[in-house]
Amino acid sequence: MQRKAKACVPGVAALLAALLVGCSGGSGLGDESDDSKPGEGGSSTAPAQPGKYRTLPEPCGELDRDTLDAMLPGIAEMEDTEQRDKAYEGTPTVTYDTDRRVGCRWKVQSSDASHHLFVDFERVVSYDGTVSDDDRAAEVYATKLRDADLPEPAASGSDEDEPDEPDEPKKSDESEKAKGSGESGKGKGSEAGDKAQGGKSAKTAASDDDKGKKDDGKGKKDGEQAADATTQPATPPPGLEPRALDDLGDEAFLDDALATAASATRHRTVTVVFRTSNVIVTIEYDEQPGRRTDVPDSKEMQDKALELADTLAGDFDE
Repeated sequence: MQRKAKACVPGVAALLAALLVGCSGGSGLGDESDDSKPGEGGSSTAPAQPGKYRTLPEPCGELDRDTLDAMLPGIAEMEDTEQRDKAYEGTPTVTYDTDRRVGCRWKVQSSDASHHLFVDFERVVSYDGTVSDDDRAAEVYATKLRDADLPEPAASGSDEDEPDEPDEPKKSDESEKAKGSGESGKGKGSEAGDKAQGGKSAKTAASDDDKGKKDDGKGKKDGEQAADATTQPATPPPGLEPRALDDLGDEAFLDDALATAASATRHRTVTVVFRTSNVIVTIEYDEQPGRRTDVPDSKEMQDKALELADTLAGDFDE
C-alpha cells in the first residue's frame, strides 16, 4: 500500500505544475487602470490623449472689479454697500458637476441702461478611447458655430470680383445727322419744344414740392418713427459683423445680434465663444438702453467682450 501511495505523488505534482502554467498565461485584466477610457484595454493602437485641463476655475472669481466696472456701468455708483458687493460677486449658475461645467452671471441696472454679463466654462471629456478630449471638444465647438449661423465672409475684393466698367456708347451716324439738323434748324419748332419742356419741369417740381410737404407733415406726426430712422442700423458696420476670430484660443468666433422689436426696448447681445484644448469658454454681453430709440454701440461692446476673452484665454494658458 505504501508503494502505491508513493507512486501517486509524481502524478499530483505534474497536475499542479500544469495548473500553474495555465494561470500564468491568463488575459492580464488586472493590469488595466480603473480610470481608463472604454476601448483602451487590449488594443494594439495607442489610446487617445486626455485633455489638457482636468479641472475648471471658478468664473465668479475670475473677473476683477476693474473689468466689471468697465462692462457694467453703474455698479460702482451703487449707494448700498451690501448690494454693491453682491453685484460684484455675481450669481453662480446651477450645475451638478463643477469639474465639467461652471458659470456666473452679473446684472446691473442704471438710469441709462441695464447690462448683463454671463461667463460659462465647459470642460469636454470623451468617453471613446479612440477619440481624444480635444477632438471631442472641437466637435462641440463646431456645433456651437453652426448654431450661431454666421454670415459668409465678404468677398476679398480682387480684380476678378470687380464689375467691368460699361463701354462708352458709340454715337451712330444717324444721331450725328440728327444733331446736325437740330443745330441748323433752330426756330419755332425748337422754341415750342423748349416751352413744352419747361412746362413739364415746372409740373414735376410742383409735384415734388407737394410730396416733400406731405413727407414733412408725416414726419412731424410720427416723430418717434423719424427718430428711429436716425439710429444705428441693426447690422453692425463692416469689420464688426459676426465673424470667426483667428487670434483667440485654438478657434473662436464672435456673434453680434440686435433685437429690433417695435414694442420693446432695443437691446444688443455680443457673444464670444472660444476653445482652448478641451475647454470651451462662452461670453455673453448684453446691453438694453433705457430709451427705445437708443441703440447700443457694436464697437464698444465688442471691444469689451474681446478684451475679457483675451484675459480669460491667458489665464487658461498659465
